[in-house]
Amino acid sequence: MLAAEALGFRYPKAASAALDSVSLGVSAGEVLGLLGPNGAGKSTLIALLAGVIVPSTGRVQRDATLSGAGRVAWVPQDFAFYPMLTARENLAVFAGVLGLHGAACAARIERAIAYGQLAAFVDRGARTLSGGMKRRLNLALALLGDPAVLLLDEPTAGVDPQSRAFLLDTVRALRDEGRAVIYTSHYMEEIEAVADRVAILDHGRVLAEGTLDAVCAMAGTHARIAVGGPLPAPLAQDWQKHFTLAAIGPQTWSLQLGAPEDLAGVLEALRRHNVPLRSAQCGRATLEDVFLQLTQRALRDDA
Repeated sequence: MLAAEALGFRYPKAASAALDSVSLGVSAGEVLGLLGPNGAGKSTLIALLAGVIVPSTGRVQRDATLSGAGRVAWVPQDFAFYPMLTARENLAVFAGVLGLHGAACAARIERAIAYGQLAAFVDRGARTLSGGMKRRLNLALALLGDPAVLLLDEPTAGVDPQSRAFLLDTVRALRDEGRAVIYTSHYMEEIEAVADRVAILDHGRVLAEGTLDAVCAMAGTHARIAVGGPLPAPLAQDWQKHFTLAAIGPQTWSLQLGAPEDLAGVLEALRRHNVPLRSAQCGRATLEDVFLQLTQRALRDDA
């Protein structure tokens, strides 16, 4: 339905490219989860796919069915509506921009209200709505054009757990209707919950792309070790020589093992160094394990 073909983009006066030869796509009835730290290029990629900015190199390929107004809908991180208007007035304004009128316009508005479960507060001022309600209004506005492709850029940022669950359920429902969805997030559990395929982006490049199982298999066997004190420097240095090592929490470590049998040696090393063991888990890598291995750091806070 929508594809990036060797996309490159550099902002004016930037020292490096925001995107460097990025190729990926999404099909009808599929959710592509896009992960990456801040500054990885996710929002730039979404803006290019939406047609808001023009690539420096490469091109965006659209299916012929996406030529009508609103057929590709972008839900940005920021709230994209007029705060001085009510939710209903915002829907009417955006419907007019799409060229909707008459009975068809009224039907689209009511359908968007139902999708966002906005009926209880649709006549309230948009600026008075809670964060979760504003996110739902953002999504409802995008659905006015009956889009075949939805570009969702951090759609659950700053919402309560109930609103997050509602938005994730809505993404699944849109996918089940045959729509294509590209979903960017910092929350790996959200990507695992809704995505059919995953892409990890950093420094403007795609580091991994495929089904969740395929991406997780890239990192092999992982162990998660929680200890009751600091790791002695000699032990940490030895682990770094033999394993891919990453800190994932207070006194908690992720190690990429060559084989599950390597765990016995890890536990024996802790015993020799008198480091108390609190817990140990070994199995297939998680999406977080793969992310940390590929990006070599934890998720960054917003700049």
